[in-house]
Amino acid sequence: MDIFEALRQSHDRQREFATAVIATHGDTPDRAETYQQLKSELVAHERAEERHFYIPLMEYDNGVDLSRHAISEHHEMDEMMEELEATDPSSPAWLPLAKKLKEKVFHHLEEEEHKFFQMAGKLLSEQQKTSLTKPYFEDYEASLAEEA
Repeated sequence: MDIFEALRQSHDRQREFATAVIATHGDTPDRAETYQQLKSELVAHERAEERHFYIPLMEYDNGVDLSRHAISEHHEMDEMMEELEATDPSSPAWLPLAKKLKEKVFHHLEEEEHKFFQMAGKLLSEQQKTSLTKPYFEDYEASLAEEA
């Protein structure tokens, strides 16, 4: 498995959790649990992806802007999560915020998979594509454990 396959696995979970969050209703345990799954997945993925995909890409001139853009979008999603957490889950404002987060997540993943991965595939060596996978998974798993 290479780094792109590893990242796509998490992307699939993010899409699943983001879709599930907006199907929840009110201040319920289901909404809280589903949102926590999404948040844990996003936080773990962002941290590991930045360290073991985007930072290595910054070693290349053509990878700097791409990496900065992606990391900036991670920051935007973090801010959206902070806004959601500051909003009462039973408030009518909660669901529109969750939908905005879902749209941002889907936009970001689409951009990564259809634009960034192609560019990164040209910059990273075959060896890097494979060697980055293990540290990505280790960091990702460690972050998930911290969130639990």
